[in-house]
Amino acid sequence: MSSHHDSHGLTHPDFPCCGVSTDLADYFLTRRQMLSRMGMGLGALSLANLLDPRDLVAAPAPKGVPAGPLTPRPSHFPGKAKAVIHIFAQGAPSHIDTWDPKPTLVKMNGKSIPGGEIALGSTFNFSKNGQSGLEVSEVFGKTAAHADDLAVIRSMWTDIPAHEVATVFMNTGSLRLAKPSMGSWLVYGLGSVNQNLPGFIALRSGGLPPGGATNYQSAFLPGVFQGTSINTQAPSVPAMIQNIRNTYVNKTEQRRQLDFVHQLNELHAQNLQRDAALETRLESYEIAFRMQAESLDAFDIMKEPEAVRAAYGVTTGAGRGGEQGKQLLIARRLIERGVRCVQVWHTGWDHHQDIDGRMRTKAGEIDGPLAALLADLKQRGLLDSTLVIWGGEFGRKPTRDRNSTDNDKAGRDHNAKAFSVVMAGGGVKGGTVYGATDEFGGAAVKDKVHPHDLHATILQCMGLDHTKLTYRFNGRDFRLTDVAGNVIKPILA
Repeated sequence: MSSHHDSHGLTHPDFPCCGVSTDLADYFLTRRQMLSRMGMGLGALSLANLLDPRDLVAAPAPKGVPAGPLTPRPSHFPGKAKAVIHIFAQGAPSHIDTWDPKPTLVKMNGKSIPGGEIALGSTFNFSKNGQSGLEVSEVFGKTAAHADDLAVIRSMWTDIPAHEVATVFMNTGSLRLAKPSMGSWLVYGLGSVNQNLPGFIALRSGGLPPGGATNYQSAFLPGVFQGTSINTQAPSVPAMIQNIRNTYVNKTEQRRQLDFVHQLNELHAQNLQRDAALETRLESYEIAFRMQAESLDAFDIMKEPEAVRAAYGVTTGAGRGGEQGKQLLIARRLIERGVRCVQVWHTGWDHHQDIDGRMRTKAGEIDGPLAALLADLKQRGLLDSTLVIWGGEFGRKPTRDRNSTDNDKAGRDHNAKAFSVVMAGGGVKGGTVYGATDEFGGAAVKDKVHPHDLHATILQCMGLDHTKLTYRFNGRDFRLTDVAGNVIKPILA
């Protein structure tokens, strides 16, 4: 009996060809098969090897565990974190008003600073918190109570201060070529503990973020590793996760139908080149079938005690004012059930005007829920194994936005030279500040950190060597950090 290699380098026996013998199947030849058998066989095989990316450089499946695309896989080395919750503050939040205090800028408020622009000092008070004395703005006053669990990178910088480009770059490490997202790389390398839920889930409120689904795509990785996008603004759990349950056919019959379709695909794969799009669709069907068992329960936050929901700021199933709390509570429930990576989208941080009022509102939406998440994870013994990340795609300038017409409603323009990212949990040394910007907060000047460095550090926390987690595509090995990236060792526990 022949066998074929799947995307993980594992072999599977051929499926029965739906009652058609392989001898009979040999009578039906496609043009490709005929040409191949007329002297082009070796060339076709070589071409197929170049065009079909199947070399996995992650570790093999554990011994005795049935192999599958989402099967849990050992990491390159022991990692402190087993899962990631990534809160993406899309719109580029101002670091100067949140995590990077600049007293000199406050003193220069309204005056011209080097470069000729007018300084805009922060109106928010910063205080020292915890035993570490970590300085945090009042807009994150509740999260500040967890200062000794936080590592703040104050020296982030990126390449282009344009929202769509920078957002996709922060998620995929690529400015041009469509590449897999960080969540897809994590699931590709480590698999997922729960086979009844997707390994990577992106929670959004309403429409798609700038850059759309590119932010959580799998690109040239097999489609099973792409993020599953869920709109948490839906009024009910069934509305969030549509078309999961089949009310017309029982599970036994559904299983038979799926098995039959897999057999047909296997016959197709034996006689023709494998079709990545078809295999992705079949994997989607398979995951949807398995999700019937757990998905509705995992997303139903009303099953949480009232006190827990209240801590996250949610008292109803889909309270508008508690949307971020709802998302973070769902994220905790998913991580608790073995999902590898959950991304939470929190949009609306593009503050060109009224930085004072809008920052208070936007930070107020996430401050309480984030503090509740950290406390909840710690109470459940999950914080040490869950890496929590908060940050946007770039920062804001220390000067008054030129389009602001009212001094009392001034905002800040885009700034690719400086911003902050906050991390907590598995693998992170709490109470840590890494790097620094200049006295005005205009540019990172000490221990500068690029998104490639951040990605390398996240993979390190998960037990993955960013230089070894590769995938061969079109004859070249690709990785999340491209050909760059240095692990930020001082923030690691």
